[in-house]
Amino acid sequence: MTSATRSSVIGTLVILTVPVVLALVISEALGIRVVDRIATIFCINLVLVLGLQVFMGNSGILSFAHVGFMGIGAYASAVLSMPLQMKGMALPELYPIVKAIEISPYLGMVVGGLVAAGVAAAVSYPLMRLSDAAAVITSFALLVVLHTIMVHWHQMTNGPRTLFGVQSATTLYIAAGVAILMIFIALIFRESRTGILLRAARDDEVAAGAIGTNISNMRWRGFVLSAFMAGIGGALWAHFITSFSPNAFYLKETFVILGMLVIGGAGTVSGAVLGAFVVTAAFELLRLIENSINLSGVLPTQLVGLTEIALACAMIGILIVRPSGIISAREVAFPDALRRYLPGTHFTRPKQSRSADEGGTQ
Repeated sequence: MTSATRSSVIGTLVILTVPVVLALVISEALGIRVVDRIATIFCINLVLVLGLQVFMGNSGILSFAHVGFMGIGAYASAVLSMPLQMKGMALPELYPIVKAIEISPYLGMVVGGLVAAGVAAAVSYPLMRLSDAAAVITSFALLVVLHTIMVHWHQMTNGPRTLFGVQSATTLYIAAGVAILMIFIALIFRESRTGILLRAARDDEVAAGAIGTNISNMRWRGFVLSAFMAGIGGALWAHFITSFSPNAFYLKETFVILGMLVIGGAGTVSGAVLGAFVVTAAFELLRLIENSINLSGVLPTQLVGLTEIALACAMIGILIVRPSGIISAREVAFPDALRRYLPGTHFTRPKQSRSADEGGTQ
């Protein structure tokens, strides 16, 4: 990575951390529990959207299986970090070797990401040879497979019932720190050799193969990293919610995460950050409006599904007006006037021509 690219990555990272820092500042300033909850959910959503952007944004292939790996990370972290006395009640059929393990929930978050990445690495390589509609349909089939396993694996997930007793460990500061780290990873991957070749294959698969690019391998690397980030996001979510069922990792959550990326712009990390911020804020506002209307009794029946309808309409509008999203092609750039103050950036005074130095013309 050249010094200019490094400077660009650092500058973009500084700008993209602003929404996360803003969420922290607002939450601390107001000191309201609901605001703290919304800010934490935003940071978790950001981790998940960034994971999807790493693969989908660089390869151009839609992945429905992303939320399935979120579920793998959530269950792996929750089960491994659950207190021993709680495992007997929450998971009575749990395997004895797992029942004797209790690790820190923070270590469990990392393990959850690694387990999700391991599963992705094991099952996805043959799928990376597919493109276009075949790849999309296959990723949806993989989501169905993962969901079915979570629903019927009673020993590890408690089946379709709610898993309770998960340790509460995800705070706003932890979620924000992980979100900033994932922004950095996504930016580094975008500028890496794998990320560049992935985008080359996205734009022209035949030309990328002609220069010797192993397209399947490049896609596999991006998919595994995407699954790792999804697993981390799922573990953060599990230790924040503390009770959940397999239905939390299926079509509804897939639609929300995909909507964030489509609205913001799948082609850039900046679009992922913007989409997560805008959609999370809009979702919480619409949910507040929906609850207020239902409690007021203005309507003869309960208003249900306002947030989902609004997100669907927003996706349709964005796809009509800006098919590539709000930030489609270029990452947000740090102002040139301030870039010299970034660490690791070196500016030299431009050389003038001889005629200019001498005050004359050739």
